[in-house]
Amino acid sequence: MACASSGAVAQDADPGPETGAGEIALDAITVTTATRADRELADVPQSVQVIDRAEIEEQLEMTSSASEVLAKLIPGFSVSNETISGASESFRGRGLLVMIDGVPLNTPLRDVSRLLSLVDLHTVERIEVVAGASSLYGSGATGGTVNFITRKGEGAPFNADVDVSLRGFTHDLGDSLSPEVSATVSGAKDGFDYLVTGTGQFASKTYDGAGRELPSDGMLGQGGGDRFDSGNLYAKLGYQFDEAKRLDVSAFWVYLDQDPKWLTAYGPDYAQPDFSEPYPGQSVLENTKSFSVRYTDEDFALGKLSIVGYYNDIKKRFNYTDYDPTYNNLVYFSGDASDPTAWFNQTELYSDRVGVNATVDTPLTGLLDGWTLTWGADVTYEKTYQQLVNGEDVFTPLEQYNYAGFAQLQIPIGDRLTLRGGARYEYLDLEVSDFDRPDVFYGVAPGLGYVLPELHVTGGDFNYDALTFNLGATFELTDTVELYGGFSQGFALPDVGAFTRRAGASLAYACPVPNTPCSLPPGTSVGYGDIAPEAQIVNNYELGIRGSLGRVSGSVAGFISTSKDGVTFDSRTNELSQQKEIIYGVEATGEVRVTDQLALGGIFTYREGKYDSDGDGDIDAHLPNNRIATPFRGTLYGNYFFDNGAMVRLEGEFWSDRDVFDGDGRYPIDGGATMNVSASHPLAGGQAYASVSNLFDATVENPTATATRNLTVYSWGRTVTVGYRRAF
Repeated sequence: MACASSGAVAQDADPGPETGAGEIALDAITVTTATRADRELADVPQSVQVIDRAEIEEQLEMTSSASEVLAKLIPGFSVSNETISGASESFRGRGLLVMIDGVPLNTPLRDVSRLLSLVDLHTVERIEVVAGASSLYGSGATGGTVNFITRKGEGAPFNADVDVSLRGFTHDLGDSLSPEVSATVSGAKDGFDYLVTGTGQFASKTYDGAGRELPSDGMLGQGGGDRFDSGNLYAKLGYQFDEAKRLDVSAFWVYLDQDPKWLTAYGPDYAQPDFSEPYPGQSVLENTKSFSVRYTDEDFALGKLSIVGYYNDIKKRFNYTDYDPTYNNLVYFSGDASDPTAWFNQTELYSDRVGVNATVDTPLTGLLDGWTLTWGADVTYEKTYQQLVNGEDVFTPLEQYNYAGFAQLQIPIGDRLTLRGGARYEYLDLEVSDFDRPDVFYGVAPGLGYVLPELHVTGGDFNYDALTFNLGATFELTDTVELYGGFSQGFALPDVGAFTRRAGASLAYACPVPNTPCSLPPGTSVGYGDIAPEAQIVNNYELGIRGSLGRVSGSVAGFISTSKDGVTFDSRTNELSQQKEIIYGVEATGEVRVTDQLALGGIFTYREGKYDSDGDGDIDAHLPNNRIATPFRGTLYGNYFFDNGAMVRLEGEFWSDRDVFDGDGRYPIDGGATMNVSASHPLAGGQAYASVSNLFDATVENPTATATRNLTVYSWGRTVTVGYRRAF
């Protein structure tokens, strides 16, 4: 792999400057995401992983899914659920802030999980992942931050590259063929550079290792990995005014449409298509557009200046789901208790987000030689609402202004020790509109349920603020090995939309006669102030070592993450709660360059977490599976490069089982393992490639998908991919 270590040490691709015997100098690797300014890795007291373009192209021979790439190469990230959704995918058991070129894709007022599927890896030059809680970019990075840094035009005035592939499941190639085509044109001339990429993918049926067709909505309301068409259009235009000043304008549009054919039966043994029940709802939809402008000036009077302005326009439609007394007992009411699911039991999310981020990197030369102050401010406006497909609101429409300022100081002490510390102040001004929660049917047993009639929810204006800190240090043991560690805090306002969507979702507001509609007494209402979540501050403590010795490179890091107001979703009661919690773990990466052609390596993660399940102040139960599905997981791989440009990669993914008490019961998750192989060879001026994922067609439970609702969902069976890419 090009780079999947906490030391960000390049592996298969260009390894960067070396210091004898193949060792890599840590000060030769530059990262941006961890500090909001270019820094040598040796100065960053956090776990940072980097995946470069060569490794991205290698992974594209097997998958175009960003979540699958992170799962295989980044310790701390969960097993991919293999769908268009990111439900239950977590980083160190917490949330992941997803960015493209520093622009966040998350919708914090309604924290939906369809994020990584928006990323077209064909447009990405490198991926930087920062582990641990951070508030550097604002709300959301309670577990970590991933930044997909896009390519830019360079070289001749006109360049082009094309990548064409075809994937199918060996159980039924004809019905599962899924083609993908990506084309890029780029170039540079007279200070201008440009890049335009278009990618289209068409997914058909999917199958597990036993040859059974997988459902289109195995995680209940999240969507699947089958029967969808998607398109991604990305464009970037840059102009270099002089050596110091540059302007970049970029935009992308993602359109995805999944058209399920059947509803999903969630039991009794596992999720599967219900071939007796055609899917009656509208398609699952993603229609997201983003526009950004970035100006940088390295000769700014106070140092290096970076200003980013962006606008995100997001529309997401989720699956229609049908009532089931065991697996889906809360649905919007049709008016008929014998068939309680309304035809409009399907929602659409709309979110507009506008922001400006300003960063100045100021060297304090002349005052304190070697010291550097990175400081700036962020301003964001967001408007989010979610409606049923008939136009009724399902939670209070929300508007939020976010103002923040930050400063980070870097202090070198001698030649080997570097200290970093800083603070960020965040102020959120939240406007919550009034709304009427629609009628809901709440099933309590087969044939028995209660109607929760329309309930008025009053809003208001609310303010949240937080001051978060970080402090850390790096110490170079040698030119290629260093210790690092520190403390950092992340800030997040929990899913406000999810809390208000569940307003009055209890028998306290139910009609008194089972299966019978009614109206609540006049004036009955619930106020947002009565159900509002608390802002969450996450504390992250970390200690690690990283670097290379001879032909061996790698890293080991241990962490502890705590919060007083952690957020947990209970899939059995369909409720969100906040409570004290702790997560702890160890992450390791390593690679051995056996020869100049052969590299062997792997990543390994252990993580576990506990929380106060009954609110008495004592941590007494394990976090539920939808936070941590597999305590142990990892990837082992081997790469062999031939002198003629051909390459072979073999990799094995493995994860442990989990069977713990989560405060309500025990819901076992099975462990498993799969093998993947890929090969590429120069052909006609390009590169032909082929790969097989799940080589032995193992029938394994997908731990992350299963954890979403504690309903068994199986992983993909064996797939074969063939493709060809060429640059012109």
